Amino acid sequence: MPVVSDTELTRRQTEILEGARRCFAEYGYEGATVRRLEEATGKSRGAIFHHFGDKENLFLALAREDAARQASLVAREGLVEVMRDILDHPERHDWLATRLEITKMLRTDPVFRSRWHLHQEVLDQAVRERLARLGADGRMRTDVTPEVLHTYLETVLDGLITRLASGGSTEGLEEVLDLVEGSVRRTV
Repeated sequence: MPVVSDTELTRRQTEILEGARRCFAEYGYEGATVRRLEEATGKSRGAIFHHFGDKENLFLALAREDAARQASLVAREGLVEVMRDILDHPERHDWLATRLEITKMLRTDPVFRSRWHLHQEVLDQAVRERLARLGADGRMRTDVTPEVLHTYLETVLDGLITRLASGGSTEGLEEVLDLVEGSVRRTV
């Protein structure tokens, strides 16, 4: 069996993830059958599952990738900027239309819920650290705890994703995000 370089393995994994993202975006989690994943990635089921094990691991790899990218943006600019990025670059986030299916799985499948939350922890940690940093700098409101602000921002993000996933209008959402951002800042 020929030895494949790390660069080639990474390239193949990236191709699979890109194709899978498109497939999940178009068909949802349940509709992204193995055959559709093969078509979208241009890889055989053997190649796909060699790299990711199964469909759930592939899906969670996308979640982990997005969470890491979002955590980086949160660290620099905040969770509201992640929401703006979702609005400004829907092509990066179109697979989040599966959010309605994810919500069901989070509610009904404890193993999936545990794995999902593990992958999302990097984003949660980035939000907590940013809120702590801004609080220490006196730039966040102090009449509620950072935990409440985190829950509030996370709830708005969930609502935004659900609205977009269900085909809701984006009209006025930039102004909504301005309102959200202003509501967590310390007023002088």
